Amino acid sequence: MPSLITAAWAAWGAANLPVADKFAADDLAGAIVKLGIRVPPTARTADMLGTEREGTGVLIDDAGHILTIGYLLLEAQSILIVAADGRVLPATVAGFDHATGFGLVRAAQSLDHPPLALGDSSALREMSTVAVAAHAGAGGWSNACIVKRRSFTGWWEYALDDAIFTAPARDNHSGAALIDDEGQLIGIGSLWVGDAIDAGAAFPGNMFVPTDLLKPILKDLTTQGRRSGAARPWLGIYSEEMRQHLVVTQVLRDSPAERGGLKRGDVILALGGQAIGNQAEFYHALWASGGAGNQITLQIWRAKTVHEISVHSIDRMEYLRAGPASAH
Repeated sequence: MPSLITAAWAAWGAANLPVADKFAADDLAGAIVKLGIRVPPTARTADMLGTEREGTGVLIDDAGHILTIGYLLLEAQSILIVAADGRVLPATVAGFDHATGFGLVRAAQSLDHPPLALGDSSALREMSTVAVAAHAGAGGWSNACIVKRRSFTGWWEYALDDAIFTAPARDNHSGAALIDDEGQLIGIGSLWVGDAIDAGAAFPGNMFVPTDLLKPILKDLTTQGRRSGAARPWLGIYSEEMRQHLVVTQVLRDSPAERGGLKRGDVILALGGQAIGNQAEFYHALWASGGAGNQITLQIWRAKTVHEISVHSIDRMEYLRAGPASAH
């Protein structure tokens, strides 16, 4: 693991020192677009993600498919693309994958620009310098350093085994392209994080989803709108690790978890008899239990007593299609 000093120096160097790129940014800029998404005020995700969302998208094929981070597209009512040449084009959601977090839109008209090729995300090593490309209104292009390759777990039933973390941190990161020195796409911007190198100290950066995760499912997304096979089981809780315990911090209204009786403040002790001590253990046990629709048995600690709760899991997209609601 790089030290704080090493990582800080590498991040400063990437942002401030000349970089000998093997590509010209101007040759790739036409593949980077602005996305404007409108969502109904009654949407389940409106409170958390807003009803008017903006982000970056990246043209990845000649059919007009544009890759972005999927949370921008959840419950989208309308999508507009602002191309690099200023044209405003309508678009539609083409695919979404909850497991990776990727979303695809398809432009109604050609962008008249070559797509970005998908690079080899696995080849990128820590301390490598990369380019981060967003649309002009989101800060445009900048350089960054890959300060960490590590797993990531989120409080919203989401995890990656190998995420890419970069520094220095930048705002307006949603859907931004991470580009290697060959001018190829190796990641899509997802989050701002407070501790990019996982050192237990403040070290702001950004998390990118590696595009290697897209390659096995891209055909499914473009032809079916989702990956083949059973969807992952989803419960509808937010959680946080506290003192080596996993605590439920929020239960979504009308979710399987609420119907099963889970409550805020419950401590998840076990899933199907398997002891749970953190988010990673919880997600791995949940997703290994079978497909969406299976019955999940949880042992929880509530009011100094152990309880057993049974939750009928569903596909998260089924929940979003079910109608308007809001979270507790």
